[in-house]
Amino acid sequence: MRPEKASVVSDLSEKLKHSPFVLVTDYQRMKVGDFSELRNRLAPIGAEVHVVKNNFLKRAMTDSGFPDASENLTGQTAVVTGENDVAPVAKICKMFAAAFRVAALKIGVADQAVLSAAGLEKLADLPAREILQAQLLGLFLSPATRLVRVLNEPGSAFARLLKAKAEKEGAAAQATA
Repeated sequence: MRPEKASVVSDLSEKLKHSPFVLVTDYQRMKVGDFSELRNRLAPIGAEVHVVKNNFLKRAMTDSGFPDASENLTGQTAVVTGENDVAPVAKICKMFAAAFRVAALKIGVADQAVLSAAGLEKLADLPAREILQAQLLGLFLSPATRLVRVLNEPGSAFARLLKAKAEKEGAAAQATA
């Protein structure tokens, strides 16, 4: 391999090593303005998109320890990498593909597992990480909340009974006066 090609592969390999995920999209029929729009949407969440040759991507993925996904690397390929969670990136790619009718997701690799396009669609449909954490916390707190209500109920019922009796005696005392 020529030195400039080896340099491209090593740079790509470094990007893949520092990214917890890789999303592969088809950028066929994408205009420069569309590609810039996709980059602008991915930038706030710490993700980048790069056009790469399939052979370079295959070598870089092998060098970085990613599982073999070479059968899906056909056509014009752009690769999306990032520093954070894959779900928001997949959501942006899905919305972009729906809005512009380009850049369809081919495959993804996250946590050493190859995800199909359908798997990435499901991942994109998940709520945000913070919402999932809040829902999980709610599930954990639900039994404790119920326990506190059950423990407080006898005391609350007794207090309501005393209040009703006092109001009844107060009303009876006013009626006799």
